[in-house]
Amino acid sequence: MGNRLTQIATRTGDDGTSGLADNTRLPKHHPRFAAMGDVDELNSHIGLLLCEPLPDGVRELLVDVQHQLFNLGGELSMPGHTLLKDEAVLQLDNALAEHNAALPRLMEFILPAGTRAAAQAHVCRTVARRAERAVVALAAQQGEAVGAAPRHYLNRLSDLMFVLARVLNRVDGGDDVYWKSERLARAQRGEEN
Repeated sequence: MGNRLTQIATRTGDDGTSGLADNTRLPKHHPRFAAMGDVDELNSHIGLLLCEPLPDGVRELLVDVQHQLFNLGGELSMPGHTLLKDEAVLQLDNALAEHNAALPRLMEFILPAGTRAAAQAHVCRTVARRAERAVVALAAQQGEAVGAAPRHYLNRLSDLMFVLARVLNRVDGGDDVYWKSERLARAQRGEEN
């Protein structure tokens, strides 16, 4: 990995630029920094979710996700290097399959609500989608090296955070918070669609 910071207030960014791990300096508004920032924000939101009471398996998974997001951020800061492995995406696929199998079928759209942990998982989901959009936008720029694994990882992670929100709403016997759509109301009254 590139140079490690020994001091935080370097003042080198006062000119509106920031450095990558290879010492390249780019304007702070560069799409690479937007993607790196969104991944960092996602990691911070997962850290906040980890402050909540969570089932052990979910906690262990999210701690590993934080490490993988750090790898993803490192990869973004070192164009042309690969730090996020395909196995990380496979881990999310396996977690999705495991947790989805234990959930009932959705009857309608759900609101990002319920327990505090579930609501925070939904925040993580939305930030993951934003980070994914930023990585896709960066990859679309001519001359920008971005591997496929970061895009795949963020896509799966957003899906996983949706599923984990549903899991977390059920920890103490709760349920999803359904959108009160007209279709669902008719179905509950036993009317035809």
